Amino acid sequence: MFRKMNSASALMVFRAVIILCFILFAAVVRILPHPWNFTPLGALAIFSGAKFGRTSKAFLFPLAALFCGDLFVGFHRLMPFVYLSFCVSVLIGTAFRNRQSLKPLSAATFLGALQFFLITNFAVWAMGNTYPHSFFGLLTCYIAGIPFFGNTLAGDACYALLFFGGFAFVARLSPALRRSEAPVSSGYGD
Repeated sequence: MFRKMNSASALMVFRAVIILCFILFAAVVRILPHPWNFTPLGALAIFSGAKFGRTSKAFLFPLAALFCGDLFVGFHRLMPFVYLSFCVSVLIGTAFRNRQSLKPLSAATFLGALQFFLITNFAVWAMGNTYPHSFFGLLTCYIAGIPFFGNTLAGDACYALLFFGGFAFVARLSPALRRSEAPVSSGYGD
């Protein structure tokens, strides 16, 4: 019994280390030069929600990666909306937790990019003075943001493929890891 418990604990630690490596990768890639909005953070939030479920870790890791990147790229007044958007992406990931095949994950990736586009462009319109505070001003803001949406969607799709595909590859090499698709938990009510 004790041997099985240690084996299960080691497996959970191994799984968490793999996921944490993806998270560190996302934080580093975010501060490297890249096209606007072509970052791994949206995909990371979906991946984190899908792999950690509705635990504090699912939210903590993508937000920590985002914050670490912000230390280098700078802070701005729209940050609460950006952080909120990534929390929504984590929830999208949890909704697709039991359906991790190409079609459902493509839908999750699209929904994540779409809600990011809607929330952040609304924030640009509401908190800025670039666009008139009218329906047509909001519409103009959304139209101006379409190229950024394309980059967000492309980045999320590329990195979702990398995260989910990379995890599936590692799980294929370690059959025990494949059987451990239960959420990673410390057992302390997170």
